[in-house]
Amino acid sequence: MYRVLYRKWRPQTFADVVGQEHITSTLAHEVESGKVSHAYLFTGSRGTGKTTCAKILAKAANCLNPVDGNPCNECSVCKGLDDGTILDVIEIDAASNNGVDNIRDLREEANYTPVHTKYRVYIIDEVHMLSIGAFNALLKTLEEPPAHVKFILATTEVHKLPATILSRCQRFDFHRITPENISSRLRYVAECENIELEDDAAILISRIADGAMRDALSILDRCSGITNHVTTDVVSNAAGLAGKDYLFDLVENINNNNPAEVLSIVAKLHNDSCDMERLCTELINHYRNLMIIKTVKNPQKLIVCTDLDLELYKKQADKTTLFKILSCITTLEECAAMLKSSSNKRTQMEMSVIKLCIPDMSGDNTAILARIERLENMLKGGKITVGAKQENTEKEKPVETKAEEKKEEIPLPPPPPETESPAAADTSTDTDTLFTGWGEVLEKLNVTDKPLLGILGTSSAYIRGDFLLIKCDNPVFSQFIRQGSHANAIKIAVYEVTGKKFRLGIYKSEESKAIKNDPLADLVSKINNL
Repeated sequence: MYRVLYRKWRPQTFADVVGQEHITSTLAHEVESGKVSHAYLFTGSRGTGKTTCAKILAKAANCLNPVDGNPCNECSVCKGLDDGTILDVIEIDAASNNGVDNIRDLREEANYTPVHTKYRVYIIDEVHMLSIGAFNALLKTLEEPPAHVKFILATTEVHKLPATILSRCQRFDFHRITPENISSRLRYVAECENIELEDDAAILISRIADGAMRDALSILDRCSGITNHVTTDVVSNAAGLAGKDYLFDLVENINNNNPAEVLSIVAKLHNDSCDMERLCTELINHYRNLMIIKTVKNPQKLIVCTDLDLELYKKQADKTTLFKILSCITTLEECAAMLKSSSNKRTQMEMSVIKLCIPDMSGDNTAILARIERLENMLKGGKITVGAKQENTEKEKPVETKAEEKKEEIPLPPPPPETESPAAADTSTDTDTLFTGWGEVLEKLNVTDKPLLGILGTSSAYIRGDFLLIKCDNPVFSQFIRQGSHANAIKIAVYEVTGKKFRLGIYKSEESKAIKNDPLADLVSKINNL
């Protein structure tokens, strides 16, 4: 019967264990010197060799002819433990045997001496799954077991173990295996199995495995089932790295602030039975890769992807900012937490991607910093220019624009032959009169100065003496009006409507001073008044 690679190539001696030399050398020395402890605790992430080392230690402690602390794998005890004919080494799955009664049975059984070996060894896997009562029942036996009993506890979540258990064991922390060690072992196994494994493919598998040798061998096994010549493309397809184009499309449209297209992509994925929680997780990982590229010089060591995908990540990272990336990750993390309890996961996901497309909707610090950075880039690019600071101006009088200087003034057309506009009739008083012809002025500006018309969209105007005071809530209007070309365009349009020349000013009422503006709008205003 065919045996999968991770079982077939499970290490049989401490020397075969890859990447855990700091543990295997200590265990081998303890066996060689006869100082085997009564209780061990092996901790670490999945696939790093905890159960493997536990089995090797159980064999080595009972081996009739140990070699430098390693089991010989030739004596009757080693062979009996390997083929299961000797039952003095007991493996217990704590996930399914986690009750007090199971531990009581273990304690009673521990009193009996082993039949064929020197020690009866209990390997308790995933020990953190034991109940509190089971831990308490195990304490006394774990602290002072019979001389012929050894305990080896293994767990991936050591923080869940009580301190009373930790204090009774020798603890060994298994590290994630480095990609170099994994790829070296994969090439050795592939050579023995007559599998043509390219070096780039071995490195990609080792990065996908994330420090777990068992996962790496499983991926190699899956690839060999497809073809005997394993390349990076084969690994990418087998590991599910291919077919992620929709993530790049989503992020591209998010960067372009295109919510309609983003919602269309989400709808298509939903119709294709894509789980929204999985989509959110994949988007977070995608933005994480962009973050790494923006902050690390050699990102290929920290990103699990093909070389082609890495180039796509780099191109996409160049089109966005780090603030934008961090803001998106924050929003998606909040979405992932809410999706777990949401009654309509699709709607929750759609709300989140709309927030990503419209950054101004987000109020977190990262989003605000992104908006400030965008504003700074606009200033640097000349889209917003900083006006010169006005000095020695009287607060009571309207602010007259620099367009009054004759050298910048555009000649006005000849006055019409007859009467003036009724709206401009009362110019001798200091009271503010609403200028009813302002709509006609805006119509003329639509022809002569369209950029200025966009700024004056919801504006109005008042007449005070020989001043035309313009009321506009747009924060960039004050610097537009100080530019000669824009100011003269307004004066020409006003003259064509009223038949009179007016000096231009900015209308400031007491009510408008009391309104609290958006922080970024205040920032723009302060910049304009520098």
